[in-house]
Amino acid sequence: MTQPQAAPPIDLDDTPAGRILRTARGILLSENYSGLTMDGLAYALGMSKKTLYAHFASKDAIVSAIIESAGQTIRRQAQEVMSAPGERFTPKLRAVLTIVGAHIGAMSPRFLADLQRFAPHLLAQIDALKERNIPLVFGRMLEIGVARGMVRADIDQRFLIEYWLQVIKGVHQPELLARTGLTPKEAFDKALALFFEGVLTEAGRADGAIAARDMGTPD
Repeated sequence: MTQPQAAPPIDLDDTPAGRILRTARGILLSENYSGLTMDGLAYALGMSKKTLYAHFASKDAIVSAIIESAGQTIRRQAQEVMSAPGERFTPKLRAVLTIVGAHIGAMSPRFLADLQRFAPHLLAQIDALKERNIPLVFGRMLEIGVARGMVRADIDQRFLIEYWLQVIKGVHQPELLARTGLTPKEAFDKALALFFEGVLTEAGRADGAIAARDMGTPD
């Protein structure tokens, strides 16, 4: 099993609160939820715990803010890709999926299992974030794909979005990852390959093959 990939940056203000979240996120992803403590975070930041608590009431409040910032970053980055003029559909699709996959890949199976054990309410917050982002991001990409003849028009898009939402939730289930020996990113990529094999038209698959050759990546 491969190691989790480096975490992509998320949108954080250049303020004391933003600095706290940035440092906490680094500790969280490397040491897991149980390894993040207010004492350790204060030490890493070179600030007093009193100052730390002036910005965030608890460790959970910090982790919750990190999750929300990650969701906002994904939405912003995906929207920028979808709004860019003149790009073919498949490169746009690949770019959006790369954004989502990068953030998913930052969370290791150990991180997720630790979160499930010690803070299941925060794991539920990650699921809630998916429920907000998946219909927005994938729904818009499906609309663009159908309009351009790259995605099958006969597919029930509402059902497809709900189905994909459940798939995305599944790749973050510690039990599934333990059984398969996959990282979240590996599970995401495998699910994605199966998903779009049935969604893209022949023109969409051909466009994807061209884009993959242009980028020097396997289709």
